[in-house]
Amino acid sequence: MNIRTVELREIRLRLVHFFETSFGRTVERRIMLVRVLDADGAEGWGECTAGEGPFYCEEWIDSAWEVTRLFLAKMVLGQEVEGAAGVGALMRRPRGNRMAKASIETACWDLEAKRLGVPLWRHLGGVRPEIPCGVSIGIQDTPEQLLEKIEKELAAGYQRIKIKIKPGWDREVVEKVRARFPDIQLMVDANSAYTLADAPLLRALDEFDLMMIEQPLAYDDREDHAKLQRQIKTSVCLDESVRSAEDARKAIELGACRIVNVKLGRVGGHAEAARVEAVCRGANVPVWCGGMLESGVGRAHNIAMATLRGFTLPGDVSASSRYWAEDIIDPPVTVTPRGTIVAPERPGIGFEIKRDLIDRLTVRTETLSAD
Repeated sequence: MNIRTVELREIRLRLVHFFETSFGRTVERRIMLVRVLDADGAEGWGECTAGEGPFYCEEWIDSAWEVTRLFLAKMVLGQEVEGAAGVGALMRRPRGNRMAKASIETACWDLEAKRLGVPLWRHLGGVRPEIPCGVSIGIQDTPEQLLEKIEKELAAGYQRIKIKIKPGWDREVVEKVRARFPDIQLMVDANSAYTLADAPLLRALDEFDLMMIEQPLAYDDREDHAKLQRQIKTSVCLDESVRSAEDARKAIELGACRIVNVKLGRVGGHAEAARVEAVCRGANVPVWCGGMLESGVGRAHNIAMATLRGFTLPGDVSASSRYWAEDIIDPPVTVTPRGTIVAPERPGIGFEIKRDLIDRLTVRTETLSAD
C-alpha cells in the first residue's frame, strides 16, 4: 500500500434531536472526514470521531484537523507498507491523538478491502454477519420525555437501552425507567460524572438489575473503578479509561471492570481495536461497540468492527435516521425488526458515499499529496 493523497473535509450535520450527556448538549456535529487515494486512484474513507470540544477526551475536531494536516498525513504519504495493518505504526511518533490517527487508519482499511474486492468486516476477520443493536438515549428535559423515547426505541426493535446519567439525574430516573420497563436490557452511562465518594449512590443502583454502569468515575482512572467494582454488584464497564490493548489488560488484571466498550477513535483504529477485543476475549470479558454520534462513514466502520468474535453484547450502532435527516451514505444504515444490523456484502465499508451531499455540507477542505 502506498497512499498518494490525503483529503480532509469538515462537514456539519444537524441532529434530528439534541443529544445530552454529563458533558453538555449537542445539536449539530462538526465532523472531519478523511479520504485517502493510492497511486491507482483507489479510495478509502474514514471519519474522525472527535467532538466539538475537548470534553470526552483531550482531542476535538480542530486539534484533529491540525495534527492530521501538519504531522500525521505527512507521515503516511508516499510510504510503502504491506497493508492497512501497518499504517498505525507510521504515525507512532506523535503521542496520543488516537481519533485523528484512526481517521486515516480506518480509511486505509476501507481502501484495502475495496482493492481486494471483499467486505471490510470479512477482511477484518469478522465472524458475525448480523450484529445486535442497542440505543443510547441522552439526558432529556423531563423523565416523561425519556420514557416516551424508550417506548419508541423498543417499538423499533432495539435489544438494549442505554440511558445517560449525571448527578441529579440518576437513581430516581432509573427507578422510573425500571418501573415502566421491568424486563428490558437496561444500562446506564455516567461519562465520568461521579467519584468514589459516590459509591453509596452507585450501589443503590444494584436493585434495578442493570447490565452495567459505564465509566462512572474519572476518564483516566482504573484504580478507583476497581475499588468501586468490589463495592457494587452491577458490572462496571470501562470506556474512556481503555485506549489500548495494554490498558484493557491492566484494567482486567486490577478488577476495574467486567465489560469493555470499544470505540474505534478512542483506541486509534481497527488494528488496535482488534487487539483490545482479543485481550478481552482471552480473559472472558465481553466487549461491545460504543458510538460517538458518527455519520454514515463512521457508522459503517463500527458495523465492521462489531462483527468480531468478542463483540457479544448489543452495541450503540443504530439506524442513521435516529440521528440524521439524511445520512452521507447510500443506503442509510437500517435496523431490522429484530433489532439487528446486517453487515453489507459490498467491498470496503459496503456503502456508497454521497459525494454531492458531502460537497454541500463541506465547510472547509484541504488536500495533501505525496507529489
